[in-house]
Amino acid sequence: MELGNIVQFLENRAILVTGATGFLAKIFTEKILRVQPNVKKLYLLLRAADSKSALQRFNSEIIAKDLFRVLKEKCGTDLNTLIAQKITVVPGDITCDNLGVKDLNLVEEMWREVDVVVNLAATTNFDERYDVSLGINTMGAKHVLNFAKKCAKLKVLLHVSTAYVSGEKEGLMLETPYNMGETLNGTSGLDVEVEKKFLEEKLKELRAENNSEQSITLAMKDLGIQRARKFGWPNTYVFTKAMGEMLLGHLKGNTPLVIVRPTIITSTFKEPFPGWVEGVRTIDSLTVGYAKGRITCFLGDPRTIVDAIPADMVVNAMMVAMMAHANQPSEMTIYQVGSSLSNPLHYSSLQNYGLNYFSKHPWIDKAGNPVKVGKITVLRTMSSFRRYLAIRYLLPLKGLQIVNVALCQYFGGLYHDLHRKIKFVNRMIELYGPYLFFKGIYDDLNTEKLRRAARECDPENLFYFDPKSINWEDYFMNTHIPGVVKYVFK
Repeated sequence: MELGNIVQFLENRAILVTGATGFLAKIFTEKILRVQPNVKKLYLLLRAADSKSALQRFNSEIIAKDLFRVLKEKCGTDLNTLIAQKITVVPGDITCDNLGVKDLNLVEEMWREVDVVVNLAATTNFDERYDVSLGINTMGAKHVLNFAKKCAKLKVLLHVSTAYVSGEKEGLMLETPYNMGETLNGTSGLDVEVEKKFLEEKLKELRAENNSEQSITLAMKDLGIQRARKFGWPNTYVFTKAMGEMLLGHLKGNTPLVIVRPTIITSTFKEPFPGWVEGVRTIDSLTVGYAKGRITCFLGDPRTIVDAIPADMVVNAMMVAMMAHANQPSEMTIYQVGSSLSNPLHYSSLQNYGLNYFSKHPWIDKAGNPVKVGKITVLRTMSSFRRYLAIRYLLPLKGLQIVNVALCQYFGGLYHDLHRKIKFVNRMIELYGPYLFFKGIYDDLNTEKLRRAARECDPENLFYFDPKSINWEDYFMNTHIPGVVKYVFK
């Protein structure tokens, strides 16, 4: 694989980015504006009813973020001019044909000008409503492909998926595509169109029975989990992302297509500065719960490898892959961007980093008191976890409930606090349970080839994405956890 200069590749490019208000999309946008201000145009598609509301979202949810402070310092008063010249905010919705863009002149402009399409639109909620998740993660991918096919100058379509489409298998997870109808457990009968019709019929039934919107939401969430597990996937998110990949592979034709599958995405490693993160990401929900005293026990094998990768490394890999596959309408190539093979991070190490950090820098609660943290009791089987929860929490909770009734709700606050903690831990186990004993390692042979090729044409290492360069203890103690505290804790 021979690559040219990546910064030069980005020059004079017209790039369409879907899901523009998402975590990775913001980092992608910031990086391009900072390293290649001579990009021709960035079309940023985000969900909005009209141009005015789209612009409001762009200003408040993208440019206003601390992420852009380095760019603001670099450009000064010229930033507004740069944005006006280089960015077109596009109101739309990838669940619709033509990406839901109502301005036909803008649609035709994009078909005429765009030469790179980057699909970052997704719902990453593990237990999202099935109709919502299928609409965005599966059918949305199809709509983006159809739109890309109409772009006269298209060089490449890059689709961001997730490494966890591989499910819960043990061993080495290969960078291989999914064929239409392929399942993880060998169950036959998976058909994307059938799934779409099935859930539409279910929705009709629920509405015909005059169910409340809340009841419909719960039923749709349950349906997603049921369908995912029927075919071997642990949750609605990875199931619908896998079906999205199937559609892309099946319908791509001669479209140059590359799929990037990141593992667990964490805060920025270096750029535009270390530690920027947004939202409660997968492992950060555990960090937040632990620091606030909500988690004192958890389930899992301390030897389990947690595959994490900083967000800026994912974005750099995307940019190199874009250039590597421009104008190559061959087989679809998949890049798994993670760390488990070359620089594994263990669950036990994460626990130690959390204990060490929050012992030295405790979270201050609403009453102004530091929250004391201790070593978490880790239970290695589901049965031991259930026993521990019953003896340590459920029995005392039942007793407290009886005493509380007898004393006219005197211990109401304590009861509700304990009940909330139990509910929180159970929810975490339900969502992340399939990954707590995960024995898989993500192969990154394709990604390693890409890294080697990038070194040849990137002597300044502007587009670094080698996980071997990460010292996990230093990263978590001095970059990631402080970033989570600064940007995520409320």
